[in-house]
Amino acid sequence: MFRTLTAFVLAIAVAVLVGAPVVAEEKEQTLEGKITCAKCDLGVADSCHTVIKVGDKVYYFDKDGTKKYHKEICTTPKDGKVTGTVKKDGDKMVITVSKVEFK
Repeated sequence: MFRTLTAFVLAIAVAVLVGAPVVAEEKEQTLEGKITCAKCDLGVADSCHTVIKVGDKVYYFDKDGTKKYHKEICTTPKDGKVTGTVKKDGDKMVITVSKVEFK
């Protein structure tokens, strides 16, 4: 009886954990660090892409943000702040840029 009850409780716990949707709260945040090129400066990408490096973490700009700011930082990284919504896309952190301030 104890084994049956334990199995039943575990089955319910697994069903709840697996069946519950993962809700990622997206809120605007400001990141401060080095705004640079993922390919030319950091060597972590096969093509040019605008990123901000905060400590050991690298946040990739969204498509529109990359287009808008890349010429300014590709060969000359700059310190600055990026405000936007951060989300995980595969193994990368992506920021949907709403504001960039260079120092």
